[in-house]
This record gives sequence, C-alpha cells and structure tokens, in this order.
Amino acid sequence: MHGNRAFRFDAISCIKCAVSELKVLLSREQIAIRVSEMAAEITRDFEGQSIIFVGVLKGAAIFLSDLARKVPLDATFDFIGVSSYGNRPTPAENPAGHAAWDSLGEVRMTKDLDQSMAGRNVILVEDILDTGLTLNYIQKLLLAHQPLSLRIAALLDKPSRRKMPIHAHYIGFAIPDAYVVGYGLDYAEKYRNLPDICVVENP
Repeated sequence: MHGNRAFRFDAISCIKCAVSELKVLLSREQIAIRVSEMAAEITRDFEGQSIIFVGVLKGAAIFLSDLARKVPLDATFDFIGVSSYGNRPTPAENPAGHAAWDSLGEVRMTKDLDQSMAGRNVILVEDILDTGLTLNYIQKLLLAHQPLSLRIAALLDKPSRRKMPIHAHYIGFAIPDAYVVGYGLDYAEKYRNLPDICVVENP
C-alpha cells in the first residue's frame, strides 16, 4: 500500500497571501492533486467494500468533503468532536502552532459518534497529525466499537512533534513545525475558508 508516501517541505516557500500576516505554504492546486491521490489509495485498498468516514470536527470537515467525493465506494459519514479546556492558543501564545490539547495533554469529547462502528471499515479523517495525543484518544474510542478495520487519513503531518507511537495510513503532506491555517484549519476560528494552507507570520 502507498499510504505512507508524503510530500515533504523542508522550507516554507512563500507566495504572498491576500491577508498580510499569512503566507501560502500549500496552494489549492497542490492540495487538490494530493487529495485525489489519497482518494485513489483508499479506493484501491477498499475496492468492493463499504466504508465509513469519521471526520474530526471542525478542522477536517473541508478535507473530508473533498476526499470522500473522490472515493467511488459505498460510503457513509459520521463526525466526532474533541477539545481541550479553552480555545486553541493564538500564534503569539503558541508560535509553533501546537493544538491546545496537544500542549496540555488533556482531551475531552465534545461530540460523540451517531453510528456504531462495529464490524465496519472505518477511515478516521483528521486535518493534522501533530503529537498524536488527540488521535491516540480518538483511536482508542473507535477501537472500543470493534470495527472491522480502522485507518487514519491525515492531510498534514508534523512527525518531529510526535509524542505518541501513532501513524497515519494515508498522509497528504509532511510540513514544518509552523502555525498553519486554511482549508479547515483556524486561528481563533478565522481562516478556515481559505482555499490554500497558509503559515501565520508576525502575530
């Protein structure tokens, strides 16, 4: 299987973004191409089978929508929400862009699954794999449902930040340890709707 192949960016090649404090890291064209490739990998791995996509709110919503529409299989959707106490820190508070729950190591569920995962092929869809604390928490919850299979699709990966021995089966891009927004990722709930993935600079 080809799921661990990821595009690496050793330096931030910047294109000026419409918002002055943001610079583009991954363009909408690069994202679209890679999402199509990830969808093809999932389609190959589950040919002739049904799957359920489980998206992690809110960051994975756009990625899940684009990914699922390119997978021509019998598929259903569910969503799970997790959070820490308080909001995600701002770049000034947390310049490397680590999610609040990754920094604190405390995760709680804000939205439970609506469907049973028992005996099903589950694709857990996440926007970014960082320390692995959040995904480790969600993975344990899903495994308790006794799915037929469980695989993780992460659009972004920061392998240098890993604290838990967890990996994604399908990875979009390995990126630098920077605070990123756009394509579902936010800064104080802003910028999720940007079509590109941008680095926040000069907070």
